[in-house]
Amino acid sequence: MTPEMAFECLLVSPDPAVFTTMDGILHDFSIATKVCPYPSRAGHLLSEGSTDLIVIDLEAENASEFLQQIAGRTRTQKPTVLAVSGADCVAPGVHVILRKPVTHESGLTSLKAAYSRMVRDYRKHTRFAVMTPVAATDDDNRTVQVTVTNIGEGGVGLTSIDTLRIGGILSFRTRLPELKNEISIQARVLWTRPYGAAGCQFVHIGQFDLQLLHAWLESRYRIKKPLIPV
Repeated sequence: MTPEMAFECLLVSPDPAVFTTMDGILHDFSIATKVCPYPSRAGHLLSEGSTDLIVIDLEAENASEFLQQIAGRTRTQKPTVLAVSGADCVAPGVHVILRKPVTHESGLTSLKAAYSRMVRDYRKHTRFAVMTPVAATDDDNRTVQVTVTNIGEGGVGLTSIDTLRIGGILSFRTRLPELKNEISIQARVLWTRPYGAAGCQFVHIGQFDLQLLHAWLESRYRIKKPLIPV
């Protein structure tokens, strides 16, 4: 990701009032926006680029079918969905509801809630390459040679010529690029691949090491800053 990376939104509404108000607010949040009036025509836009946010008018024809299409996507990280509606309602897959008539104040409040979720998801799923070989210890106190290929808030990616057991816990110390101190990690293997790659989630990191990791990650996140305080 570059320093100019912006979240991307797909705004789906045939209502000019919704478009006029939300388009300006999205711009203030530095969110790049694609506009499609009708849900039936919006499906193909989901596969173009990276859609982080969907603003959908629930009163538009075929809106419920479009929500089902979003829910059925196989991507690990699914977009945040902000639904615009004339009534209080609960719709599957919707994270934030914005009541009509949409005002600048109500749109701003709703988008702040959606934006916070987008940032959390971005940080949860973003990984940074490290490529550091380490000696890990498994549940049987066996030494396993692994390479830490990437790391993020939720876990680490590894490669190894040894067989890693799904569900097994690995303990190791690793140094992150540009960080003098090593951090101590315990991680559980969630999945493996035949070519030696594995994905792990953190089980335990000491408080000091966790602070070091968070500070290192924060220095590398590259979200384009909103034009307004959020």
